[in-house]
Amino acid sequence: MAPSPTNPNPKVSIIIPTYNTARLIAACLDSVFAQTYRDYETIVVNDGSPDTPELEKVLAPYMSRIVYIKQENKRAAGARNNAIRQARGEFVALLDSDDSWLPNHLALQMEMIANDPSLDLVYANGLLVGPDRQREFMDECPSRGEATFAALIMERCQVSISTVVARRQTLLDAGLFDEKLLRCDDYDMWVRAAFHGAKIGYGRTVQAKFFVGRPGSLSESKAKMIEAYWNILEKFKKTLPLNDADRTVVNQRASEIRALYLVAMGKSQIAARQFDKALESFTEANQYLNNYKLTATVLGLRLAPKLTGRLLASWKLMRSGSSA
Repeated sequence: MAPSPTNPNPKVSIIIPTYNTARLIAACLDSVFAQTYRDYETIVVNDGSPDTPELEKVLAPYMSRIVYIKQENKRAAGARNNAIRQARGEFVALLDSDDSWLPNHLALQMEMIANDPSLDLVYANGLLVGPDRQREFMDECPSRGEATFAALIMERCQVSISTVVARRQTLLDAGLFDEKLLRCDDYDMWVRAAFHGAKIGYGRTVQAKFFVGRPGSLSESKAKMIEAYWNILEKFKKTLPLNDADRTVVNQRASEIRALYLVAMGKSQIAARQFDKALESFTEANQYLNNYKLTATVLGLRLAPKLTGRLLASWKLMRSGSSA
């Protein structure tokens, strides 16, 4: 079946939010229209993008094959929610406009669901493409065992959003993406879906390419991301009717994430020569982590903060994404 905006009954609705990605979206759409699975519609949401004139010029050759939605900026969560509400497919496939799919992606995901109709959401492996190297998503962000609520909370299973195919009703039942969150709204969505009973499956075959740039400040961006995770875990405590076992898992992970956030903040504070603040951050983090490197760092910052700061700046501690 040829995809078109007028297809009244597509099996899958592909949802692509775009914001300042005019130079990238053609490659994204080309990967969509190269899919071997054909029963879909493609919804592109212009999320109040400042590059709208350029974007619409790029989209012009595709207009007969896409549903194009323009809205005020609501970030990716708001763009996806708008498209999900308007989608005509039983299933929703999510794709960021700066990513792309391999030709068999939809076919493999729909085959997985056909082989196990109890599945409500599936995801896959992808290739992280950076300026210096390529590596597989699941090498950086593993998935091990069944993708349950607890596994998602503890990040034993980590979902790559641009490979997700989900039942539209599953996302609606979970309350859609939380538009109030500035970061990690996708993580929040998967956890809530699992909590409300969605069965999640995944495959390890590389099915997509994710293009990642060079961050301006690794420590600062990492601290903000970890803080966002911690805030979401705190939100779960307040908004989900957790049983005792689930609450224990959430509390444990929230304490760990809080400690990791303090470590990331401490690294940023060292880089800014804020040694007193770094000492406070590392001391509080170590109350949970009880890590020998942190213990040594705290002692060094107490006795010789400037020397310790210079040493930390050159050590792997400052370049690593690890907990210490």
